Amino acid sequence: MAKKKQKMIYDQDKWLKPYKEVIDRRHKMILDLRDRYSVDGSLSKGLNNHMYYGLHRDEKGNWVFREWAPNATEIYLIGDFNNWHENEKYKLKRVKGTDNWELKLADKALNHGDLYKMKVKWEGGEGERIPAWCRRVVQDEQTKIFSAQVWHPAKPYAFKKKSFKPSKSPLLIYECHVGMAQEEGKVGSYREFTANVLPRVKKLGYNTLQIMAIMEHPYYASFGYQVTNFFAPSSRFGTPDELKELIDTAHSLGIA
Repeated sequence: MAKKKQKMIYDQDKWLKPYKEVIDRRHKMILDLRDRYSVDGSLSKGLNNHMYYGLHRDEKGNWVFREWAPNATEIYLIGDFNNWHENEKYKLKRVKGTDNWELKLADKALNHGDLYKMKVKWEGGEGERIPAWCRRVVQDEQTKIFSAQVWHPAKPYAFKKKSFKPSKSPLLIYECHVGMAQEEGKVGSYREFTANVLPRVKKLGYNTLQIMAIMEHPYYASFGYQVTNFFAPSSRFGTPDELKELIDTAHSLGIA
């Protein structure tokens, strides 16, 4: 049985007919991206690649670091732990038959709070890079340089609200910005938002938060539109554990 041809938007709207070529080109690009990032036919599986890439602990408590770098010839992990110098112990290996690079390290090789980057070499050049999938990025107050940071506190935040089912009828969204949600002339914090803003959101009857500029971005005045690290909540508002506390408190108030 022949596959039914998908009806395009310009088939339904005559005013879009002149733009058929542009629409088709963009539609093809979206389909190509979907196929590229899908795993076993599932886009959601593909978009969960942050669970594979980046810095993680394995089931034995050791460190595993991975990065996708198709054009790299060598990659080293550099940071506080090796005085920011290339070291064979911290050299990544290309996973056979792929564009993925991997490094496995013992538990004591990295410590909570260590700063790190990748030293990447390629044909004709080299440079330092912040890993694309890192979950914590901080800025040095003096040099203004950003670095990835190992985040593995001895006592990580434990969620009190184990399960949460958000209300959807109706969905009442409160759009907010942690840094701007304060009366003082300063950048607000996760903890200040938790203490001062969440109770007001609840009192006003909202059941959903839309937090703007939560992902790390170097220029604060950009309102977070120039994202540099999609999996790292902005450190300018506080720590990952303080963000978890904000989320946990919101859930306990019935706010998604």
